[in-house]
Amino acid sequence: MSDMTKDRDRGALMFVPKSPFLIWLNLAVTLIIAAIGFGLGFAQGLSAQIVILYTVISIAVLFWVINYISVVFEGRQSRAASKEEAEEQKSAVGAKGLWRNNRILIVVMALLLLGYLILTATVPSFRSIQNLIAFLVLEAILIFAFKVSRVFTHGRSAFIGLIVLGALIVISSFAIDGFLSGANVKAVLLFAAFLGIACVGQTLVALMGGLDLSIPFMIGASNIGLLYLIGLGVPSWLAFAIVLAIGGLIGFLNGVLSYRLQGQALILTLGMGFAIAGLTQILTSIGSSFSGNVYGTVPPWLQNFAAMNGETFGLDVPPTILLWILIAVIVIVGLRYSAYGRYIYALGGNRRSTKLIGVSEFKYWTLAYTISGCFAALTGSLLLGWSGGGFIGVGDPYLFTTLAAVVIGGTSLVGGYGGYGYTIIGVLVLQVLSSFLIGIGLKYEWQQFIFGLLILPMVALYGRAPHIRSQI
Repeated sequence: MSDMTKDRDRGALMFVPKSPFLIWLNLAVTLIIAAIGFGLGFAQGLSAQIVILYTVISIAVLFWVINYISVVFEGRQSRAASKEEAEEQKSAVGAKGLWRNNRILIVVMALLLLGYLILTATVPSFRSIQNLIAFLVLEAILIFAFKVSRVFTHGRSAFIGLIVLGALIVISSFAIDGFLSGANVKAVLLFAAFLGIACVGQTLVALMGGLDLSIPFMIGASNIGLLYLIGLGVPSWLAFAIVLAIGGLIGFLNGVLSYRLQGQALILTLGMGFAIAGLTQILTSIGSSFSGNVYGTVPPWLQNFAAMNGETFGLDVPPTILLWILIAVIVIVGLRYSAYGRYIYALGGNRRSTKLIGVSEFKYWTLAYTISGCFAALTGSLLLGWSGGGFIGVGDPYLFTTLAAVVIGGTSLVGGYGGYGYTIIGVLVLQVLSSFLIGIGLKYEWQQFIFGLLILPMVALYGRAPHIRSQI
């Protein structure tokens, strides 16, 4: 192997560009962005220790990401002038070529423009120069993300998601006073943790080509079921374990039935969700006139675990956020390095070939749905600690958002591609966008409308990828 090849491999492994100019440029960009964040931190009234900590972390992460992008560009620069690409550039001349090569980007920008015009026409408070500038900045960043992402053979969705997430954070920080305050950041992370935990099962199921629409109903049922058991005198820790076990059992039934009725997972899990929610309301309303609501005292440990003012070993951080981080690490590492993760990807990519080498599709299919039921029940139980009261409808928003997070992150709904790391990006995009929309005064129905406009182009973009098209 030549020295040049060794240098290239070493650079790709360490994520360090070969060009000294790029290294210094990346360092300069990193320090400028970190300096802006440093100033905003003090402007928001954060303590010096927190600002310094966040600045150091942001410098390390941002410098690594920019260097990684530079290495990718260097590795593909030689192929950029290939004969095939030159022919494609020739064919791109004219209006037809412009539309053919950029139709997804054009559709995305048109949808965003449509949403902006509708909002401006119907919401008086939205008519401001600040929001117009934010819209134009978002359009420009999307153009950059779509164009640059073409050099990525893998991870294109993650790249676009990260660019969109960064754009939303920057726009929100300038458009909304106090967006980067410690309280708001903690709120965004806490609600992202609830959604992220609920999305664990949806991601695993989607990787195998399935869907679980019972998740929101399981969340609501476990929410009132846990408080009902505690009200009956069952120790809180035991009631918590019982709810998780029941959630896993219902997930197992979902897996068995959807496996036996291949192709009907969507309708079956939806029906199972309705049945479980209805049965839970019947059982918990016996002797009570409040159907769908359960009143009682939430244990202090559960309140601390999930409430905004919760503390972890004296730190002003709700334990639910740290639990989500721990779960995320376990799931990502497990999917990447364990036999279970490899077989899930294999079954989602080509179940027939995988079954021929002796892998039990039934085993992994039902296990994915069992895990989904457990994490849905865990989400509902944690939401009880956050709200302080049981309500069957607490899971309703998660019917849409769990699917949206998976899709926006780039995990294929026909299986075989994606992962929980992708879903985390989708979760953060949704939560930051939701916080931004609430901050500018939009109601819940407007948030759903904007989310829908965001999902449509994402599905169109990721659905065009060869690894997905070949499975449809």
